[in-house]
Amino acid sequence: MPLIDDWLPEFDVGERHDVAVPLEPERALELALGTPAAPDRIVRALISARGMVARDETIEGFFAAHRFVVLDRSSTEWVAGAVGAVWRPRGGLVWVDDAEAWRTANVPGTIKGAVDFRAEAIPGGSRLTTETRVKATDDRARRAFRRYWLAIGPFSALIRRRWLAAVMASAKRPGASGS
Repeated sequence: MPLIDDWLPEFDVGERHDVAVPLEPERALELALGTPAAPDRIVRALISARGMVARDETIEGFFAAHRFVVLDRSSTEWVAGAVGAVWRPRGGLVWVDDAEAWRTANVPGTIKGAVDFRAEAIPGGSRLTTETRVKATDDRARRAFRRYWLAIGPFSALIRRRWLAAVMASAKRPGASGS
């Protein structure tokens, strides 16, 4: 059972993307989290269009810079979460101090979002997955988020697919196995 299930087992909206990489699971996760958040001009433009900035940070650093708190971590899984009214122009994110504050947060008119990266062993390497889940705190937030997701969802999916493609490209470079 993925760690994200411990944090957001029920959700209103979710998406999952994966890729097979020729690395052991621990190395695949490490490489994913260390991949640049804006590995190409398309991702940089999409992030910028959302009013966010992807400096030269990694994917892990990008989430931290945008008020996501690490909820859980193992050698093969990483889960982060945020709370807010993401459909607002500046993201409307609420500061939460830690994983327990995220778990207990119940701010009317907002959503809880969780994102993960996980790697599972398969023949020849790992299946690297990224999943996003969103749960609204109330009907008003659910309606607002669904309207927002109609417009943003396809671009969110594109970013995640491009992140996985960047990880795959890095995994195929000589020396990527870390050995």
